[in-house]
Amino acid sequence: MRRLIAATIVAGLALTACSSSSKSGSDQAGAPGPQALADAKGVTTVTFWHAMTGQNATVLTSLVDAFNQAHQGKIEVKPLFQGTYDDVIAKYKASVQQKATPSLVQVYDIGTRFMIDSKQTVPVQGFVDKDGYQLADIEPNIRSYYTVGGKLDSMPFNSSMPLLYLNADAFKAAGLDPAQPPRTLAELGEAAKKLTVKDGSGQTTQYGFGAAIYGWFVEQLLAESGSLYCDQGNGRDAKATKVVYDSPQGAEVLQWWADLVKGGYAVNTGPVTADAQAAFKAGRMAMNLESTGVLGGYTQAAKFTVATAPFPKITDADAGGPVVGGASLWIDGPGHSDAEQRAAWEFVKFLSDPAQQATWHTGTGYFPTNSKALEDPKDKAWLAKYPQFQTAIDELHATKAAPATAGCLLGVMPQARKGVETAIQQTIGGKPAAQALADAVKAIQPAIDSYNTSVG
Repeated sequence: MRRLIAATIVAGLALTACSSSSKSGSDQAGAPGPQALADAKGVTTVTFWHAMTGQNATVLTSLVDAFNQAHQGKIEVKPLFQGTYDDVIAKYKASVQQKATPSLVQVYDIGTRFMIDSKQTVPVQGFVDKDGYQLADIEPNIRSYYTVGGKLDSMPFNSSMPLLYLNADAFKAAGLDPAQPPRTLAELGEAAKKLTVKDGSGQTTQYGFGAAIYGWFVEQLLAESGSLYCDQGNGRDAKATKVVYDSPQGAEVLQWWADLVKGGYAVNTGPVTADAQAAFKAGRMAMNLESTGVLGGYTQAAKFTVATAPFPKITDADAGGPVVGGASLWIDGPGHSDAEQRAAWEFVKFLSDPAQQATWHTGTGYFPTNSKALEDPKDKAWLAKYPQFQTAIDELHATKAAPATAGCLLGVMPQARKGVETAIQQTIGGKPAAQALADAVKAIQPAIDSYNTSVG
């Protein structure tokens, strides 16, 4: 869910995708049942491409080892790090061309439309239906993102939620109550003014607000307002043919952001998320928009009390909610035996169990996709240590499933997000927000048309 590379990669991906419709999944006849694995001789190997690094990779490796030990002599999962999320997609494109796809691949949320159009995967729904597997415990609002045409295409694995992070000490010093955080952009703006501090020479030592110039935050605010990001019901009724973020709501968000920067109440740290994170941890900004994934790092590094609040809404009347981020797991079909597909599904099920999701959640900070993981003793102990995470739980459970909160499915979503980021920078530079967004919409249209034409 981090910074994206040049648009040319995803444009190239379209060239490998086969014809498709707005319906879910691939052309595979169906998911193989348990007998496929039972009949297999020797050890069935599952190649698993992923993008996890650092602590996330350590926890993932421990889960793989536990699964392999439990299935010794029958299944062996081989985790293979492929670089960033963008690297994974680029390498997956090459593997499709070479007819050498992995058994299982972790793909970020905004790669969903391409994965469906690639026609290389066996929808998870096929295994769910074959086994009578119960999806009720998989968080509905997380499941919703990866569901198209009423069918689950991939299994959510590492999910995140957006939050508003607060420097509670700065709030108290400014006479504000961190337990009563700003709920709307207007309230956030007023708080930012009160939280901005200057020294005797007039230099700003603490800005009231700051966030990386990251398009994901705008996507969240539009979803909170109940607004669509792309047409065709956010690409869920049919393949999206255009982006519609040049709405009054979109312009309001960008102008609000730019006005705070120009007024000296928000620091512009640029597009690098790590720079904004460092500024918050150092106390340079009192409020910060980020994902749940940074909670552990913030609480450990900051020399002040870190508090969390729900992601703000544009206005009090907004009835929407946030869109999940992160990635999901896709099982490949063409070129893989029934036993291999089945073994990949067994591993996916294992990772989705409450115990494993509790281990994943507490070890990484990602949101547990299985709601029962929150009942695990180690998860409860973790939540007691990091009570700030309760905000994310409440935020997710309060969100009503709708096209806006399900997120936009678009084959060139990385370029669309980049266009918004450019529009934010232009608005900060003085360009009217409505014009900046209109220009971004116009600029992305050829890429959308090219992608849709290439996949039929």
